[in-house]
Amino acid sequence: MVGLLIVAHSANLAEGVREIAAQVSDGRVPIGVAGGTIGGGLGTSVDQIVQELQRLATLDGVLILTDLKGAVLSVEAALERIGSLCYEISDAPLVEGAYLAVIEASVGGTLAEVAAAALQARDMHKRP
Repeated sequence: MVGLLIVAHSANLAEGVREIAAQVSDGRVPIGVAGGTIGGGLGTSVDQIVQELQRLATLDGVLILTDLKGAVLSVEAALERIGSLCYEISDAPLVEGAYLAVIEASVGGTLAEVAAAALQARDMHKRP
């Protein structure tokens, strides 16, 4: 099974995205969150990201979704500390990407399929 890791500069934002994704998948997809700093402020924590990646490491793959470029830099730093891990860092919009990715993951999609589903969020329109 493929899991998701949500990395955001706000713990509330990361938890909110996780909540939506978990509800969509009926809790069937493992979803990690790393939001905010360890002290509870805004920012990202490489240590939190490492911890969540280690927790998800036994899966067939992890799709990592981020809110801002700084989160991607923190993810890359965390990945340098991790051994072997099958992952992809997505360039999809955070909320919509997580929504589409978790649907694909919940039906057994591969990491490549889950990542492709998340990227389809770029073409989603909220208004006609």
